Amino acid sequence: MKAIGSATAIRDLEVLREAHPLVHNITNFVVMNNTANALLAIGASPIMAHAVEEVEDLISIADALVINIGTLDPQWVESMLLAGKAAAEKGIPIVLDPVGAGATSYRTQTALEITARCKPTVIRGNASEIMALCHSAIKTRGVDSTADSKTALEAAKQLAAQMKSVVVTSGSTDYITDGSTVLTVKNGNPLMTQVTGLGCTASSICGAFSASVSDALRACASAMAVMGICGEIAAEKSDGPGTLQLHFLDALYHLDKRAIEMRYET
Repeated sequence: MKAIGSATAIRDLEVLREAHPLVHNITNFVVMNNTANALLAIGASPIMAHAVEEVEDLISIADALVINIGTLDPQWVESMLLAGKAAAEKGIPIVLDPVGAGATSYRTQTALEITARCKPTVIRGNASEIMALCHSAIKTRGVDSTADSKTALEAAKQLAAQMKSVVVTSGSTDYITDGSTVLTVKNGNPLMTQVTGLGCTASSICGAFSASVSDALRACASAMAVMGICGEIAAEKSDGPGTLQLHFLDALYHLDKRAIEMRYET
């Protein structure tokens, strides 16, 4: 296991801001506003749309697709599959966030269907979600993980190798793997776990970096480093989870080379 280093994260952030990628998100009601604002703050441009009638047209102008199964219904699943097929045909990165996989059979089967049919470039989830996609007996507690990220590492490697995807497992340490190489990110703050949707935001930020940096493994490691560093900056200025959300967006917007060099953990 290794880290990418601060210089790589700095360079990848610069590339993202220069590219200003358009990221199409089919995501859940809980996080739409926060995720869209986070993408704007980092230097990307969000589309938040899920109507069956337009998702294929929107993919034609997008640079990446993020599929998040947080608030499912059958029409949304149809939209996800249509958008995923269109994105695969166009050859743009697809990020799947299997929110709550393992909590219900509907969630797990939907995530597995999207994985099988859309062949996501990146799968990002917590330990329980990643293990559920590998048919583990581990159960989630709603959208929360009941396992530590390290316990899911072998499952993540297996899933990445099977799907030829990059798998990102979030936790106190983030593990990013393509099935053989494993990168780690140790930045972050425990207060981040008290804000709903920061994991979903991480998936969208992975989409923005993957749209800008051709190496998806490296792109996701840079994305998770940026998330963790901004979480640290925000937590130091916050009285609790409410103000952390505000300071987190500001941290994304103002993040620069100096902050990354000072805070990047190996």
